[in-house]
Amino acid sequence: MKRTILHVDMDAFFTSVEQRDRPELRGKPVVVGSAPDQRGVVAAASYEARQFGVHSAMPSREALRRCPHAVFLPPDGKRYGEVSRQIRDIFERFTPLVEPLSVDEAFLDVTGVIRLFGNGEQIAGQIRDTIRDETRLTASAGVASNKFLAKLASDMDKPDGLTVVPTDPNEIAAFLAPLPLGRIWGVGRVTQKHLEQAGLHTIGQVQRLELSRLTRILGEHGASHLYRLAFGRDEREVETEREEKSISNEHTFTHDCSDYDEIRGVLLNLTDKVGRRLRASGKLAGLARLKLRWQGFETITRQRPLNPPACDDFTLRAMATDLFDNEALIKPVRLIGFGVSDLATEAPAQLSLMMDDEKERQRNERLSHTVDTLRQTFGSTSIQRGSAQGRS
Repeated sequence: MKRTILHVDMDAFFTSVEQRDRPELRGKPVVVGSAPDQRGVVAAASYEARQFGVHSAMPSREALRRCPHAVFLPPDGKRYGEVSRQIRDIFERFTPLVEPLSVDEAFLDVTGVIRLFGNGEQIAGQIRDTIRDETRLTASAGVASNKFLAKLASDMDKPDGLTVVPTDPNEIAAFLAPLPLGRIWGVGRVTQKHLEQAGLHTIGQVQRLELSRLTRILGEHGASHLYRLAFGRDEREVETEREEKSISNEHTFTHDCSDYDEIRGVLLNLTDKVGRRLRASGKLAGLARLKLRWQGFETITRQRPLNPPACDDFTLRAMATDLFDNEALIKPVRLIGFGVSDLATEAPAQLSLMMDDEKERQRNERLSHTVDTLRQTFGSTSIQRGSAQGRS
């Protein structure tokens, strides 16, 4: 039996919540994010603001330049979270198979409830009607036989749209053929540039291409991925529990910073935050990553394995410092970030061969957990970083 998958995506979620709750903002261009006189970016833009070219991740200063009469508002995460939970509850009235992608979108597998609520299009319509009635917000939905097609479809008729993708393989190929390659999940600017240099602009052109030629352009893995999606093939299941695969924190300086000690201090604060989140998740990290964005937006990343995997502050600080010290500050720094990935619940046994090393690791973890408890009880400033090595 073919699956029936929905992708439901709220329309301009943050700004729509603001316009719903503040009637004086309705019909006006609204931007949620950093104030335009600060170093920061747009988190969301209303459809009125988008008409002026404002979009998410754009610097707020540029958004103001494009739309001088826009209303800028700081994000209200608590309120957005409350509405998101209300929408999630609506989803779960129809199916328990819900995979949230963010606060404002989710996949739903409704294959098993068609006899109760009707076909995929009817279910999507009922969900959108319920969201409108109970939250006074609108959502767009895509209905398809897999996640890739459903997500692509939900974006085709925004706002307040509903798009149904055919299920016959030939009809799916015809549905995809006229679309630009940038609509395929995983085709970013670099990949798209390579494809365009080869004369490929639409999904239909890839469908007519020999896989061997596509492999010469993108390599075996990239070509296989693109070729499958060009014909609408996606076997991924809706995952009701999504494990966090990485943890990271970033800081954008209010000024482009050249002060080594200031940048290093910010990095260690970010590392502490990552460590606390890592320990709270009960995971160990196997890979650490440093991110630097220079003046002018050139960005570099440097990563190194953590062997054995760790979650304690001592190991994370030492790795962050080492990665940072190996990079010459060739320009003022605009942004710095630290993150970890390759998360696991326990270290592989073969990586803990030295008893003294294992005792040291366990000691550092206990100390780090103790510091977490003290900070939670007495406040985040109750324990300060001490020496230059970052020990508490």
